Amino acid sequence: MSTVRNATTAINAHISRSTFGRVFRLQGSGHEKERKGTKFLTEIRAGVTTFFTMAYIIAVNASILTQSGGTCVCTNAADPTCETDAAYNTCLVGIKRDLTTATAAITGISTIAFGFLTNLPVALAPGMGLNAYFTYQVVGYHGTGSVSYRLALTAVFIEGFVFVFLSLIGMRQWLVKVIPASIKVASGVGIGMFLTEIGMSYAGIGLISGSPVTPTNIAGCPPRYLNPETGACDSHKMTNPTLWIGVICGGLLTAYLMAYRVKSAIIIGIMIPKHHFHLLPQHPDGDEMFSFFRQVVAFHPMNSTLAAQDWNVAASGAHFLLALFTFLYVDIVDATATLYSMARFSGVVDPASNDFPRSTLAYCIDAMSISIGSLFGCSPVTAFIESGAGITEGGRTGLTAITTGLCFLISIFFAPIFASIPPWATGCTLILVGCMMMRQVTSVNWQYIGDALPAFVTIVSMPFCYSVAYGLIAGLFTYVVLNGGIYVTRKVSGLVFGREIEPPDADKGEYWTYKTGGSNPPWFIRAAQGQLWRRNGHAEFVDEYTGEGTRSLGGSEKELVEVHVANKSTKEGENTEDIEK
Repeated sequence: MSTVRNATTAINAHISRSTFGRVFRLQGSGHEKERKGTKFLTEIRAGVTTFFTMAYIIAVNASILTQSGGTCVCTNAADPTCETDAAYNTCLVGIKRDLTTATAAITGISTIAFGFLTNLPVALAPGMGLNAYFTYQVVGYHGTGSVSYRLALTAVFIEGFVFVFLSLIGMRQWLVKVIPASIKVASGVGIGMFLTEIGMSYAGIGLISGSPVTPTNIAGCPPRYLNPETGACDSHKMTNPTLWIGVICGGLLTAYLMAYRVKSAIIIGIMIPKHHFHLLPQHPDGDEMFSFFRQVVAFHPMNSTLAAQDWNVAASGAHFLLALFTFLYVDIVDATATLYSMARFSGVVDPASNDFPRSTLAYCIDAMSISIGSLFGCSPVTAFIESGAGITEGGRTGLTAITTGLCFLISIFFAPIFASIPPWATGCTLILVGCMMMRQVTSVNWQYIGDALPAFVTIVSMPFCYSVAYGLIAGLFTYVVLNGGIYVTRKVSGLVFGREIEPPDADKGEYWTYKTGGSNPPWFIRAAQGQLWRRNGHAEFVDEYTGEGTRSLGGSEKELVEVHVANKSTKEGENTEDIEK
């Protein structure tokens, strides 16, 4: 063991001192902004962990998008969905294989580009939720919606370039900065809860399911006992062998190894259930997956989905515009919040600027990946919350993302192996990542209801609405209505009674302003302030009680609150002295 440990240390030290180490700012590289605790082999291990955690996207995304019908055309007048049409179903088999290749390819390409250019440990892939909206709401099951599959891809392609524009002008960065501090923290916690729910559902270990009476219900039954209409278990609850294999091997064993800080604990927790699964081929699902697994190497080119856009936008008119703008507002909130939360979780967010390194470039790559993904036939690409698994394993640089991307590119040729990882093998991993992300909840300002309630609404809405975007929107809505009402009450009472009426604990609230501060606010903020061209290049924080500006204050939210409260107390003390005199 000592020999292996010494060899590992030597490899890490050698690579850190090289130019390669300086590029990725590994510890010991000598770079002025090197990231503490980063080691080459740790980053590689973290990247592999992220890959195994999100490898399910290869099969799942292809399965969901195939239900849109893809480029297949249904001509059966008696059966609008062509459910029983043999020729149509044969076409769908080819579409699914196309999309399997497309999913692995766009995930690999976008993740490698993101990791290399931004040096962040975040993976990109076609977003879960967005692919369901694309399939079931826009295109419709087997093409029964208002927009065709080809035209929907055109909307996604255009959306990517709109995102690039919004990123270049600083709109997406400004959106992140202007969101109240507690809601930003709550977004990370809510994403963790969202991951936990996914891990507990049949997209994971299958512990919970839907119910005709309650929103969720205890499950754990073999899939054949699931009610197709309600999604609930009709019988045999908690008897599914895969549930217990996932819980014991993927959950408890992983947690036990993590307690002793065993490296690669998460990978071990994923691989053991996977191999248990393949040792049970007598199970119907096992027979099918094992048969596919035995092919080992299989490559299928994108014959039908590559560059399948339809540019006859006028054919759908209003429906096309509705799809485009819906993709825009859902994706801008979802992707922006997820990317920021992952950057915060990895510890690279600067408390002074409330931003992370190369954020503009990160948002632009995310946006360009959307357009490239549409050329492959995929729904919008976004930052994947499963990146948290690699971050938990120690990933802090772009090497983690590059490793993940390379694994996905390799998986194009070994799809039978990587697509055979069952969801219940990674379910408990998602739950453990959710546990790790929950630790941020202590940073929420629970002392003031104006901050606490919006944060709480954000946290619970993300898993219960099954959407990061809608959870964040719910939290922002609560914040604006609640604190807007308090602000109006304060100002009106000051005009009517000569004394502002505010909550007794209002001084415990976090300071918020649309003036984001920092050294480079977006151009439209500078233009509104009449400072589009500034010689000093610095912004000012102006306190409402002192009326004085602090050049490049750049403090964290907590520091801003402390400065704000201190100035308020000083000002009130001066007023009291004047009254006594």
